[in-house]
Amino acid sequence: MSAPSHLSRYFQRTGQVIGKTISDIVQMRGVEGPIRTPRTVFTFSSAADIAQYATGCDGDIGGQSTVHLDLDERPEVNKSIGKQATGVFWGDMRLTPKKGMEGKIRPGYAGFRNMNRPTMFGNLLEDASAHEYLALRLRLAGDPQTHSSYYVNIQTDGPIQTDLWQHRLFFKKKDNIWEDIFIPFRSFVRTNRGEMAETQLPMSTEKIRSIGISMLGGNSNVEGSYELGIDEIRFVNEAEVAAAEESGGEDLGLGLGLGLDEKARSA
Repeated sequence: MSAPSHLSRYFQRTGQVIGKTISDIVQMRGVEGPIRTPRTVFTFSSAADIAQYATGCDGDIGGQSTVHLDLDERPEVNKSIGKQATGVFWGDMRLTPKKGMEGKIRPGYAGFRNMNRPTMFGNLLEDASAHEYLALRLRLAGDPQTHSSYYVNIQTDGPIQTDLWQHRLFFKKKDNIWEDIFIPFRSFVRTNRGEMAETQLPMSTEKIRSIGISMLGGNSNVEGSYELGIDEIRFVNEAEVAAAEESGGEDLGLGLGLGLDEKARSA
């Protein structure tokens, strides 16, 4: 079955907004405060899911890196988490530009993010203001030298459209095993045009426009074949993180992303 057209997705999103608004009114949601239950925001289990993401790399502007975001239906990859399909972000990271582009571009990057989701009422945004953590279920593979060069990126619907909140992905599992990673929203760093912003501001988590992952080999001077499996992206709170730590699991690891301030306190 082919993926839904852009127009059909537009009307589906508009219907979702209308339906949620009516449901909130009927059930009087918000009267007793924000809903803090875990919420799955993005999934990667179908061709329609994958079609909602945009990819990019330095190869688009004269570099030699490549990027792909595909549906992975290999049973040996997905069986441990009970899924028939997940997403896989993969390609080659290269630091040398194409001939004639030397000194003209900054090579060494690849990434993906969800595309803008327009509705009749404006772009569909995600509200994480009632949640403390971004949760990602990931599977690390590819050349080992690329493992420390992944970052998660969040863009909000703020006044400065080039702002991007970023956090490095820290993994505990490095052997093709699925892992839940939890990152406190307060630990994300504000960047602008690839550089850390001089003024650090709190993220507007009530207006999240996009979430994505990047491979930044240029930052760490790393080349090689990269591969990262991705199952889902969620918003959760401390209770879910604590429950995951207690339950553990033979086939599913647990990673906790910490910013510089949290690392200093835990040292």
